[in-house]
Amino acid sequence: MPIRHLRWGTDALSLLLWLDPSGPPRLLAVGAADSLPDPVHEPDACARLAHRSLPLVEIQTTDSGRIGTSGKRHVDGAASRALRYVGHEEHSQGGRALRVRMADETGALRVTAEYRLVDDLPVLHAEAKVENTGDQPVALEYVSSFVLSNLAHRLPEDRHWEDGLSVWLAANPWSGEFRWSRATLAERGLHDVGMVAFGQTGSKNRIAVTSTGSWSSSEFLPMGCLEETATGRALLWQIEHNGSWHAELGDRFDDVYLALSGPTDREHQWRRRLAPGECFRTVPAAVAVVSEGGFEAALAAMTGHRRAVRRPHSDHSRLPVVFNDFMNSLMGEPTTEALLPLVDAAAAAGAEVFCVDAGWYDAEPPGAAGPGGVPGWWDAVGEWRESASRFPGSLREVLDRIRGAGMVPGLWLEPEAVGVRSAVAAALPDEAFFRRGGIRAVEWGRYQLDLRHTAARAHLDSVVDRLVRDYGVGYLKLDYNIDIGAGTDGPHGDDSPGDGLLGHNRAYLDWLDGVLDRHPSLVLESCAAGGSRTDHAILSRLPIHSVTDQQDFRLLPAIAAAAPTAVTPEQGAIWAYPLPEHTDAELGMVMVSALLGRVHLSGRPDLLTQAQLGIVRQALDVYKIYRHSLPGARPHWPLGLPGWRDGWLALALRTADDSTLLALWRRDGAPEKVKLPLPWMDERARPRVLFEAGVPASVDWDVDARSLRVGLPAERSAVLLAFGPLAASNPGGR
Repeated sequence: MPIRHLRWGTDALSLLLWLDPSGPPRLLAVGAADSLPDPVHEPDACARLAHRSLPLVEIQTTDSGRIGTSGKRHVDGAASRALRYVGHEEHSQGGRALRVRMADETGALRVTAEYRLVDDLPVLHAEAKVENTGDQPVALEYVSSFVLSNLAHRLPEDRHWEDGLSVWLAANPWSGEFRWSRATLAERGLHDVGMVAFGQTGSKNRIAVTSTGSWSSSEFLPMGCLEETATGRALLWQIEHNGSWHAELGDRFDDVYLALSGPTDREHQWRRRLAPGECFRTVPAAVAVVSEGGFEAALAAMTGHRRAVRRPHSDHSRLPVVFNDFMNSLMGEPTTEALLPLVDAAAAAGAEVFCVDAGWYDAEPPGAAGPGGVPGWWDAVGEWRESASRFPGSLREVLDRIRGAGMVPGLWLEPEAVGVRSAVAAALPDEAFFRRGGIRAVEWGRYQLDLRHTAARAHLDSVVDRLVRDYGVGYLKLDYNIDIGAGTDGPHGDDSPGDGLLGHNRAYLDWLDGVLDRHPSLVLESCAAGGSRTDHAILSRLPIHSVTDQQDFRLLPAIAAAAPTAVTPEQGAIWAYPLPEHTDAELGMVMVSALLGRVHLSGRPDLLTQAQLGIVRQALDVYKIYRHSLPGARPHWPLGLPGWRDGWLALALRTADDSTLLALWRRDGAPEKVKLPLPWMDERARPRVLFEAGVPASVDWDVDARSLRVGLPAERSAVLLAFGPLAASNPGGR
């Protein structure tokens, strides 16, 4: 008798699959093991789930399209409907893993769905592979990384899916990152139109979130969460890719499905022509599934997944304070004269790394514009040779001063970009750059390197190796300030611009791995116009990530408080840019914004008074006491995820030793006091102020109600509190 059902996984998360030979394999349900129906004792329930389920992998090809529907949704592909179960294997390499093999009845396609679980977390990692086993080419237009139906089947009878399910999505505008919002499916525009009763599958509508181009998060984070409002059940997803991606929710047979993928034909100009014998692998995706606790509980699980699967690096535990000379400081105009006072002041404040940002290679005088009207450091990038005019005694003089002050020297690079005025633009062949229709693609005075080309990769390898060898740099900030568009159509056998971009995206990740293999102690910082490439593909490799370019200290707290939704605290670098015009209370707000992540110190510490510099030093001294606790911390938002204009903001981190760090910000127009619940707090816990500046905070802890009332007399001020063992670890607190 053929296998009809397969249960696989752990107690924390299991899968129930339908493997009946009469149709394609289907994923019926995902959740805690005790929440899944039993095929033996609940066959009717499993049959209902199977009726509404989609194939394990959704595929659309040019010559087959879809069956039973039309429109923009990426489900009901004819190619995926034709798949049949062939076999499956389980293995334990790199965690607990399952491969389900399928083939179509004509023998033209072989498809493998791959699932992985790590560290008993309720998080499923998913990918798919498509192989052409026929004798004719196959033109792929869509392949899902993960697809799951039956997302509404547990709703109570009095709650319909359009109102009983809410979706969290995060708009991610430049300098306003991590703007999460929750709305019901109906409020997002997905409604039950009543057509299932007339033999139709549903509305043909969808909630679609997509990103096109080389900035993976410039409009939305590649994340989302579906939450049952009444019960707290939640499924949170992330697409782990550094280029184009697509996510959609739709209704089908009075239920709801989720489909995740990399680039597609409709959205991203992606098509892949598979010759006989060739295969295609999708981008990875991960989903966290919890039965209670909603968004925050699912995010805690995903945070654990991010930590478990990333590339190990010593920087994850050391968390040095980094000074960078760009933000509200030199702004791309470094010189020996300007840098030396900053080096001394940064060291006095407590910085441990000093990164010289953009402009160190610019031969033109500071402030001069090139022929295009932009600074030379912008459209002359690419060769990465020091500027003799900016550093008459050589750049080594500055880097030696940094080392002499006890700090690690670092430099800024934008490796994928080559300015149109750079000598490298003429030295490298056309094939080393993105092209469309045989013409080099230009964006804002830059060309884009294609790292699949050996000359492009060799150039960047030689740059990094030279800077490490000749200058002794231990830190490189890798920026990326252009979005090159849909991609490139040649000359690497690309079938479409989107396929060319996907090839480069993967080559870039491979290049990063190669750099770190050669220089394992080198710290590489991820940056892309602030947070425009905030994705797990990058974050799984690089230990520190710049989350924003925001320059206004009054707006930065809304970004800092929400950053742990997408970046682990030990990776999320937040600017702290003290300036002489700041009041003491404002300096406190400036510093608190960075104290629950990675501190990116900037501004003008060289112009501060001794009293102002003392405030900065005090904040960093406090940070160094507890920073070792950040790598295991889980985020909470006692006042909810921060709104862009909220007056009071709060971020709490619960550490492995059961301490809680709590940052609170009072912004313009907010009342003097705020009350916030802390239901997880132990009754023996007592709050202590770890850091404040300018105005003392009033703190009243209600043990019975597990609530905290905090007052800050001044607007534009902040305070950092601690509960538990950390509360007793700072002799300077109160």
